[in-house]
Amino acid sequence: MNITQQFLHATLDIVHHAGRHLQDFYKKTVTVQTKSDNTPVTEADLFISHFLTEKLAALTPDIPVLSEENCNIPLSERSRWRTYWLIDPLDGTQQFLNRTDQFSVMSCLIKDNQPYFGIIHAPMLQKTYYAIKGQGAYLLEKNKLRRLTALTGPSSHNIKITLGSSDPYKILECVQKPYHPIFLPYGSSSLKAGLLAEGVADCYVRLGNTGEWDTAAAEVLLGELNGKIFDTRFQPLTYNQRETLINPHFVMVNAPLDWKKIFQFN
Repeated sequence: MNITQQFLHATLDIVHHAGRHLQDFYKKTVTVQTKSDNTPVTEADLFISHFLTEKLAALTPDIPVLSEENCNIPLSERSRWRTYWLIDPLDGTQQFLNRTDQFSVMSCLIKDNQPYFGIIHAPMLQKTYYAIKGQGAYLLEKNKLRRLTALTGPSSHNIKITLGSSDPYKILECVQKPYHPIFLPYGSSSLKAGLLAEGVADCYVRLGNTGEWDTAAAEVLLGELNGKIFDTRFQPLTYNQRETLINPHFVMVNAPLDWKKIFQFN
């Protein structure tokens, strides 16, 4: 399917509306539960999941919606989907609870098992990153839109690595000489991708569990800027091709360097 300007703006409106709901939840104390993987889920996660699912289904009635909070759909059913929405209603639930402002709502249209049209919206930062495969990557910040430009990577052996819960010492062991890591802790996975897209960081190393919903929009965003995401064997991530929706450990990068010379994973 082609992404028209009308369709783009309709989708952005839905995601921005979800962001306003998140801002409302952010102002109050929310109920929190613990999921089976010991990660928190709040009433905000569940509300936004329902909201996005309902609105996207109304926008595109023939396209299924797969949400982090409603992902127990077997591969036997999912494998029949040529196109579907993959959403993360609240990426960075812990950051939301910690009041860091560094969380987002994400949607990505997956086409033929490849991320095609992704949106990352950080309501408290007033930033929206979006990208369409083959049509560029953009940042809407405080109502000002600019097209993001491809990056060439660091000009020295200093590599700016953003990370979250991954142990920096484990990452340090993976960086090969003469390269030297400079660590930049930051919020949710999607917003780390935003740092890469803006050139604030060079890469994001994640040696921990994430879901396909955490990386899909970033795949499109970075792909339009000559970046990519690969696992610790330097292979691309897959979407909707396995029974599990959990990603392998991965690295996001924003430039076409020889990353095998920079990282070595056991």
